Amino acid sequence: MEDKNRTKNSNNVLRFAALILFLVLSWLTGVFFNIDLDYYKNILSRFPIIYSGIIFVCLYVGVSFFIWLAKDIFKIIAAVLFGAVLSSLFIFIAEIINASVFFHLSRFLGRDFLKSKLKGGWQNLDESISRSGFWGIFVLRIVPLVPYRFLDIAAGLTKISFSQYMLAVVLGSPLRIFWLQFILSVLGENIFKNPNLIIEYFHSHPAVLIFSFLYAVTSFVLAIFIKKAFGSSKNFNCQR
Repeated sequence: MEDKNRTKNSNNVLRFAALILFLVLSWLTGVFFNIDLDYYKNILSRFPIIYSGIIFVCLYVGVSFFIWLAKDIFKIIAAVLFGAVLSSLFIFIAEIINASVFFHLSRFLGRDFLKSKLKGGWQNLDESISRSGFWGIFVLRIVPLVPYRFLDIAAGLTKISFSQYMLAVVLGSPLRIFWLQFILSVLGENIFKNPNLIIEYFHSHPAVLIFSFLYAVTSFVLAIFIKKAFGSSKNFNCQR
């Protein structure tokens, strides 16, 4: 029995080390590898929109799995080629796939290790996330400053159920995705040449600026409300 526990603990450590290595390599590839925007745009533009949409989703999921920063490039490509509405739909589908993949990857490689080490602050954080459940994740999905990838991985490390997480992903992602794709569809590739275009665009389109401001403020207020509502709750039972 003792040998089995020792072997299990050793496997947990190895899996968690593999997760950390994967995260480091994903970050490094984003730093040292450049994604050629024109290359992928030319590939996608050769096909009818229904096929290019499918190819885009596959490329978005496949390339961004190894090169996280590639997501930003593909969002601009989609905005330029497909417009705000269709690009939002394709990215939404891709992000659902990504959320499922990274949630399970994180849970398989890291959950057991952290569960065995949960003490003090880590345990309180795990309990807090599980108590907030769907609503906590829903708010985090709409907050503009929380990267989806880190949220997918972090959720997999907690005891929140996959069904709860995916429901929050499906309902909490569309508005944030469309908000960004709408802006990118207007600015296009020029955002790389002149980042100040964002400021100029907001200045010349006050309605978009007001909506963006209200969207950001509302999401942060909701985040604070959820934290207060569930932070002190002791009766929430997370689904397994």
